[in-house]
Amino acid sequence: MTSPEAPQALAGIRVLELAGAMSQYCGKLFAELGADVIFIEPPAGSPLRAVEPYIDDEPGADRSLSFAYFNTSKRGITLDLEKREGQALFRRLARNADLVIDTTRPGTLARWGCDYEALAAKAPTLVLASITPFGQTGPYAQYEAEDLVGLATGGFLYLGGYTDSPPIGAYGNQAYLGASMYGAVAAMLALTRAELTGEGEHVDVSMQECMVMAMETAVQFYDLEGKVRKRHADVQRFAGTGVFECKDGYLYMMASGIGVNKFWPLSLQWLVDEQVPGVEKLQGEEWLSVEYVGTEEAKRIFAEVFGPWAKTRTKAYLYAEGQRRHIPLAAINTPEDLLKSPQLAHREYFVKLAHPESREPLVMPGAPYKLAKTPWRLRGPAPRAGEHNAAVYGEIGVDGRELEALSRQGVI
Repeated sequence: MTSPEAPQALAGIRVLELAGAMSQYCGKLFAELGADVIFIEPPAGSPLRAVEPYIDDEPGADRSLSFAYFNTSKRGITLDLEKREGQALFRRLARNADLVIDTTRPGTLARWGCDYEALAAKAPTLVLASITPFGQTGPYAQYEAEDLVGLATGGFLYLGGYTDSPPIGAYGNQAYLGASMYGAVAAMLALTRAELTGEGEHVDVSMQECMVMAMETAVQFYDLEGKVRKRHADVQRFAGTGVFECKDGYLYMMASGIGVNKFWPLSLQWLVDEQVPGVEKLQGEEWLSVEYVGTEEAKRIFAEVFGPWAKTRTKAYLYAEGQRRHIPLAAINTPEDLLKSPQLAHREYFVKLAHPESREPLVMPGAPYKLAKTPWRLRGPAPRAGEHNAAVYGEIGVDGRELEALSRQGVI
């Protein structure tokens, strides 16, 4: 077990994060690996602070659960970058930074005199990571887009939903998060190069392109076979493969179909051992044929045999037995199941964090990885607007009197 005092992987790196829906998770990834991430928002506060749901379902400042999760372990300052004084302060802050994360519309930083060229003139090792809907160039570069637009223009939305309905977007701002994660990876690569060569660079991340990457094999299907993948969330493609009801919920099983015929004999033996009524209907060479298991007849027969029996068994039993018999089968977990998961509990995946607006500690996901020598660490709740103004601005020589004047002028 690592010591609480063990150094973190990114300790010593300073990040300036311009508040945005596509940047906050990127900033969080850096912050909890030890980087000093400074969350910069307008003096009136970022709109991200008002995103639902709220702590105890009570609206109010600093009560957004989304904001509370995505901005842990950061320091927070306020700054009006539309003012010349604010732009000058940002340039001073950037001189001591290793990375700037930006989600403003292309050209905005240049208008403020804070684009990559301007910042790199004083900080040649600086990395600027711009995460925008469509990237810095191209005919769509100036278009605004929310998460749903990112899903749609990247093609990912087309695959979600049912055969007889319009596309349905995956919950949870998946396009924003995809852009954030790719942005973090690209920024880390650029930081590594800057450390090795002494030369920073501008990283240009497109949310649309990140979503194209999320389409799995859809592009390859068309390229290799000329087939356009369709929505089929409500369609069972093969007998023995798909979602089935059990005693306390649902499971996903993959016992037959393309490339998985080796699992059919194992599945059949399981049902024989369990003395499932009607199992003899599943015996025969035709059940090893992909063409046959794709027919409605095969799907109906399998459902008539497997379905009633599965409803008498729990998810835990079916999953454990499937694993023991080397059959691809998994419980479909609910949020409650995840909180009670013995595997996640053993890994100490969920963490608790005290929050000034909550009577009870907030429970939230931790890191999906373990670093043996340089640990991930949750270092504190999301900052209040301007909470660290005095400390951060003091580090670049702004004293208390100047800070008060800047506050009166609405610069911070």
